[in-house]
Amino acid sequence: MGIIGSTIKPFKATAFQKGKDFFDVTEGDLAGKWAVFFFYPADFTFVCPTELEDLGKQYATLQGLGVEVFGVSTDTHFSHKAWHDTSDKIGKIDYAFLGDQLHTLSKNFGVLREDSGLADRATFVVDPDGVIQLVEITSEGVGRNAVELVRKIKAAQYVRSHPGEVCPAAWEEGGETLAPSLDLVGKI
Repeated sequence: MGIIGSTIKPFKATAFQKGKDFFDVTEGDLAGKWAVFFFYPADFTFVCPTELEDLGKQYATLQGLGVEVFGVSTDTHFSHKAWHDTSDKIGKIDYAFLGDQLHTLSKNFGVLREDSGLADRATFVVDPDGVIQLVEITSEGVGRNAVELVRKIKAAQYVRSHPGEVCPAAWEEGGETLAPSLDLVGKI
């Protein structure tokens, strides 16, 4: 079975978040909420802080959409805190970082590189029922775009709340949608 449309598997991970003590997160904590799992290879690296900072700039927008964000690497929650305390870019970030040193999340989402023990650069959007709706995986040298992630989440939320409608390519909030039917076949 493909990962799109599958339900997230049970997990428990310890999180670090600015201004909070360490805390545990499980799949049960996400029930009824949208969530982003933003996997990256490792703390104290090169492309990763630029992506994480970019996502941090969209965190308030995502929160406004009812979306919780989790940065995930196979580092520990202690490493996440140390990186937050020593990096200008990471120190600005308000969303939570999950430690995945046992590789539970990376294996559950199918992004663990067994040969290195690191996660691929991957994004998963999970709906309030725990179902994976969006996936993006890039090579290690290619950073992601948080503005595009926000656009895709808005489209996924629209489709969820408007059964029978779909969002065409480059759809923006407020734009025209499609209602798939036999009448549209060959006319688009």
